[in-house]
Amino acid sequence: MPLPSQYRTFLETHAHPLEREFLSKPFRDLVPQLAKLREQAKREHLWAPHLPKSHGGLGLSLPEFAEISAVLGESPIGHYLFNCNAPDIGNQELLLTHGSAEQKAKWFEPLARGEIRSCFAMTEPEFAGSNPVWMDTRAVREGGEYVITGHKWFTSSADGAAFTIVMAVTDPDAPPHKRASQIIVPMDAPGVVFVRNIPVMGEQGSDYASHAELRFEGVRVPVTNRIGDEGAGFALAQERLGPGRIHHCMRWLGISERAFRMMVQRAATREIAPGEVLGQQQAVQHWIAECRAEIDAAKLLVLDVASRIERDGAHAARDGISLIKFHVAGVLQRVLDRAIQVHGALGMTDDTPLAYWYRHERGARIYDGPDEVHKSAVAKRILGAAGMKRHG
Repeated sequence: MPLPSQYRTFLETHAHPLEREFLSKPFRDLVPQLAKLREQAKREHLWAPHLPKSHGGLGLSLPEFAEISAVLGESPIGHYLFNCNAPDIGNQELLLTHGSAEQKAKWFEPLARGEIRSCFAMTEPEFAGSNPVWMDTRAVREGGEYVITGHKWFTSSADGAAFTIVMAVTDPDAPPHKRASQIIVPMDAPGVVFVRNIPVMGEQGSDYASHAELRFEGVRVPVTNRIGDEGAGFALAQERLGPGRIHHCMRWLGISERAFRMMVQRAATREIAPGEVLGQQQAVQHWIAECRAEIDAAKLLVLDVASRIERDGAHAARDGISLIKFHVAGVLQRVLDRAIQVHGALGMTDDTPLAYWYRHERGARIYDGPDEVHKSAVAKRILGAAGMKRHG
């Protein structure tokens, strides 16, 4: 099994020198360079650590991969270089577990080899994303086809994707959690309208870190493009989100770790007066100590939840999954904020990755369920176990 240090060496040698270009140029301009590095990752047996060896990966368990994912999070292009970037990693896991033989051959295998990219279309602008059973996109069955009509947004990485997995209502009269299905839709299918990359925090979405708005206008796909049973969309989404939150949280901790190192280096060397450096300020010292404690504690919590998911399944670990989601998102925001503060005006620029992360990762407290929803869900289960009755 490759060590996290091997991935860190790869990133420090190849990814970090490219970050300035990544922050200033369209992603498509860097694809030739990144493609060479991805091939090098394969040659060094570092490719797809999350996938089984039978599909070209390294076959790591979820806790083992979590350690690697934290290292990859230290660079904005870290996960992409090893083919475990979101949303591709979630789609790979979904298709590997629930895809038909045809779906695996047509979509999963090229995705696992890194030949194509993908996206996941669930959130709709007209409905609260915190309620995943409340959506309007419809997939009406006509013979051997579904006709899909609807409006999606924050379909991350849709720009440049070969296909999307669409959450659409297939039976509006079914119970809420059995109304929707997940259906593979090629992005070049007639009726798929790419509306725009949504600007985030004043930054026009790139073709890599994009959050796209899409419309599906009578898109026809074969019924065989449905993943799993009809009405299983919500259950599949929940299954996908368990390991997915481990991936997100460890990536956030990787970002936190890199930001922390940058903050410490800046504090230790930045003179604020002749012979006096930032690190001599008590407030900065407290930030450094607090960040170290928060990052270390958060990592232990995430690894514990990853072990529980591996051992008992995502449903049994659902409280822990919610806990890490909101807790690590908060740690990430605090660490980034302090790192920017220590860097002063430099922290506001794209001369370092701090401002990029601050813009793009503020969403950590919103996507995959707002922090407040997760806190309430956990608290209700704790209170229920203590005998509190639900009203209404």
